[in-house]
Amino acid sequence: MPASKAQQKAVSKYMKENYDVYQIRMKKGKKDIIQAHAEQKGQSVNAYINSAIDEKMCRDDLEAGTTVLTGGIYSESEKTAPAASESLTEGVADGN
Repeated sequence: MPASKAQQKAVSKYMKENYDVYQIRMKKGKKDIIQAHAEQKGQSVNAYINSAIDEKMCRDDLEAGTTVLTGGIYSESEKTAPAASESLTEGVADGN
């Protein structure tokens, strides 16, 4: 059964209040490559891109000797980033 207009409105409101949207552009064909790789890893494209961004930010911060500003994933005294298989932020693993 399709969602009612009230349900659609509620979902839209929730998404607006809880998520930022960021549009990215890439060369033709890369989207399909990313989608295939994400599927191979059992993730949505959104979850895969978010985990890739979080992992890169983690590495950058470790190199600079700082901490991640978005949730304190690790402390300054830690020498290694979390394993790539670990969820770096809440919601990444479930595709949000």
